[in-house]
Formats: sequence, C-alpha cells, structure tokens
Amino acid sequence: MVAGGFGVGKTTLIGSVSEVAPLRMEEPITEESTGVDDLRGTPGKTTTTVGMDFGRIHLAGGSLALYLFGLPGQIRFRPLWEDLTEGALGCLVLADTRNLDACHGALTLLEERGTPYAVAINTFPDAPVHPDAELREALALDPATPLTRCDARDRASSLYALITLAEYLTTRPAATSPAPLESLR
Repeated sequence: MVAGGFGVGKTTLIGSVSEVAPLRMEEPITEESTGVDDLRGTPGKTTTTVGMDFGRIHLAGGSLALYLFGLPGQIRFRPLWEDLTEGALGCLVLADTRNLDACHGALTLLEERGTPYAVAINTFPDAPVHPDAELREALALDPATPLTRCDARDRASSLYALITLAEYLTTRPAATSPAPLESLR
C-alpha cells in the first residue's frame, strides 16, 4: 500500500513506477470540499483520489511483484483504508514536511492493525528540510522503522523508496503468529 496525507504524492508515485497503466479513481475537487480538504500546500491540485490507485511493479529481477494500492489521503475515507489494509504485507507512507501531521491518520491505522511500514519524505521543491532525527521524533517512529526520502515524480527515487520497504519486510523479525488450532486442544 501507499498511504499518506492529502496531496502528498501517492498517485504520482504509483504512476511513476507502475509497469501497467495505473488505475486511478480520481474526481475533480469541487466547492463542496472547501473547508474539508486543505489545499494550502497544493494550490494547483484539481483532482483527488476518491477510491484508490492501483499499479504493479516487479523488483529483484522480476522475481518479486508488488501490487501497489494507493489510499485516498483524507481521513473521511478511513473505512476504505481499513478494507485495503486487510491482508496487506506492508505500506509505504509518504510524508510532506510542510504538513507532517497529515500522515498521522495513516500511521495510526497501520499501527492499530499491526501493518509494517516505512516512511518516505516526498521532497517537494519548496518544503523545509529537517534532519532525520527530528523527523523520527515528530512522527514518533520506532527506531527500526525505515525512513527515507524520495521525489514521487522520479521513477528511480520512487523505486528506491519501495525497495526500502521491501527490504524491511523481508529482513525484519517475523511477527508471532497464533498457535494452530490443533495445539489448543
């Protein structure tokens, strides 16, 4: 999954790496969203994801296929977030230093559901740059949680962020699984 706040670059990241034409469920931003969606950091934004984005990429020489599901950024879509996290192996959370609070809803959901994640700071040209230690503290990240930077418009940069997540998912200690039913008898 790819999650994060409104306008952080989730659709852009999936579009930059997908080997198939990405599925985008976007609608025009209307006056009804005034006061609901914060457009301060994205004044040129004219559409918003109202369902999900979908793309696919192969890594590790083609032996690993990642199916990318981009979540809508607004908290009002939390029921959809919950459905899409079901069975997800992990999530790349995009964050924007101009509004770090916008990704807290996604981080909270992932932690509640026990879904492992990595965080990628999307490097917007006008965004302030902060040291990793400050970002980790502001996002309350566990020391083992990967933190990287990317430019969602750049394929190589976005691939690096996804590889960071994939490496974390394949090298972290496995979560304890429930005991088989037979052992409970």
